Amino acid sequence: MRSTPAPHGIPTLLTVGTLVAASLVVAALGSTPRAVGATEALGAVRSPGEQAFVASHRGGAVDAPENTLPAVAAAFDAGFAYVEVDVALSRDRVPVLLHDPTVDRTTDGTGAVADLTWAELARLDAGAWFSSSHAGTRIPRFEEFLDLVVVREGRALVELKGEWDAEAAASVVGAVEARGLDRSITVASFDARTLALVGAASTVLPRMMILRTLPDDIVVAASTAGVRGVIASRRAVLDRPEVVAELHDAGVRIAVYTLNSDDEWSEVTELGVDGIITDDPTGLERWQRTA
Repeated sequence: MRSTPAPHGIPTLLTVGTLVAASLVVAALGSTPRAVGATEALGAVRSPGEQAFVASHRGGAVDAPENTLPAVAAAFDAGFAYVEVDVALSRDRVPVLLHDPTVDRTTDGTGAVADLTWAELARLDAGAWFSSSHAGTRIPRFEEFLDLVVVREGRALVELKGEWDAEAAASVVGAVEARGLDRSITVASFDARTLALVGAASTVLPRMMILRTLPDDIVVAASTAGVRGVIASRRAVLDRPEVVAELHDAGVRIAVYTLNSDDEWSEVTELGVDGIITDDPTGLERWQRTA
């Protein structure tokens, strides 16, 4: 989660408010399923010292190449509460699991994801860089990932990378709805407009906004965006620890990214955060059992 948000992490709240209002109009025009609440999506509010949920970063990047089906399968097999994956758009607007804006680091190819078609991405080896045993692993389409979530009966935090338009956001929502995963998938993004477009496409699917820095009034920001939770950087939370209680009082959950040591886990657990995203979910769960 290295994307860089606009100042204070929440761009154009007026735009967001307009799009959220539009989604309410859409909802009023017809009967829709009940929206997924914060407790259903992310669990009950945690108290200081209580165990947070564990989200395996980029699928399961310790055991297999990040954002690939083997990584996700390994995380589900290990029993982690959530997997976290990144979704980007190819040149021909196919949602695929990739974190970086280019394919250079995690495949044998080069170039920007947005400049490559799905057919070109599908030919790349996304596993050989990790280990010889994973050579030949391919970049998965988002729909392939969702099919695995169905089979494993898992839950996921899905980060939409970059800025998405209404058609692309609706395509992701449609893929989730077609598989009956509205209550298993939570969509997250640094981009407030992207989250608003997802909200306009679905009044059911829960959303979280990702923030590197916190706006002055985090509760107003979360309420305006209509999100169930916030994913914040460790530094932002430690600089303003009172935001945990503020969000909890408003019924909003807070998770922290990406923490990989006992000291980091301890300091946010003591604050009562609801979730921790980590590259070492096995280590975190072991620490939670013994802390």
